[in-house]
Amino acid sequence: MHDALPPPAEAFVRYADALAAGKADGPLPGGGRTAARFDTLAGLAREDLCAARLAEGHLDAVAILAELEGEPVRPGEYWGVWAAEPPGSGLTATRTADGWVLDGVKPYCSGAHTCTHALVTALADDGRRLFAVRTGIPGDVRPAPADGPGCRPVPGTWQAVGMAGSDSPDVRFTAVPATPVGGVEAYLRRPGFHHGGVGVAACWYGGAQAVARVLFERAGRRADPFTDAHAGAVDLRLHTAGTALARAAEEIDADPRDKAGTAGLRALRVRALLAEVCAEVLDRVGRATGAGPLCHDERHARAAADLAVYVRQHHADRDLAALGALVCRGDGAGR
Repeated sequence: MHDALPPPAEAFVRYADALAAGKADGPLPGGGRTAARFDTLAGLAREDLCAARLAEGHLDAVAILAELEGEPVRPGEYWGVWAAEPPGSGLTATRTADGWVLDGVKPYCSGAHTCTHALVTALADDGRRLFAVRTGIPGDVRPAPADGPGCRPVPGTWQAVGMAGSDSPDVRFTAVPATPVGGVEAYLRRPGFHHGGVGVAACWYGGAQAVARVLFERAGRRADPFTDAHAGAVDLRLHTAGTALARAAEEIDADPRDKAGTAGLRALRVRALLAEVCAEVLDRVGRATGAGPLCHDERHARAAADLAVYVRQHHADRDLAALGALVCRGDGAGR
């Protein structure tokens, strides 16, 4: 599966291999080195936001399996977390005499052509559950009938320009054997769900730093009061974002099991802040540098397009409404 991979997938596989060999950093959240975890994700995102998205999924799977006492990730395995739940029929889980099987279509499966394994949410008769599956997708070049058993990316379902390299099409599951991880709703109820949400914000932070690069380089080459003003504003916002992530890491390490019930509130605040920072960075860098970098600097154009899409994992006013309800009435405290 290492042959002819797109650059983001190649970078992801290289990182996962290094992680398995102990040659890359990827500490678990809440273990005392959460800041290093966030730094790792931000650093990957500064280089390639799509590769960071894939690596974040793998690291999240490692953390989820540890928290819910699943089988650990082994060398040579590349994991995704496929847990998007937009309106629609989605994925169903059925208990058979031989174990659980999954059927249906799961959207937004990042790394669909690269991940050997995935943690997948599906609706069972007793509620929503999380399952571990072996995808069987990478390296399988044999033609198979569209209605045969297994996981298959659905052609034409990922038409993205931004985040194209995250390879996030729908995947069709047909009688796929699955191993339950935790109990009903355990995926959402565990404290690490919110810690993982802050990890995604760390990727946004690295993406914003990548977009800001052309502005800081331009300001460094020549003095211009308007460029300097934008650079100052962007630096202020990035500094604020970095400080918020560092504070969140400290709080997670101080209370990894969320005994205080504040993990959900923290995640909502940090993600909302980072979403605003990303929006302002994209706006100010565009205003300060014009169309030139977007038209002539492939790296910058890709970074800007990727960030604009990835940050939409923040659900805008819906998430702000959840934050307001939690702060003002305690609705869903800790969640």
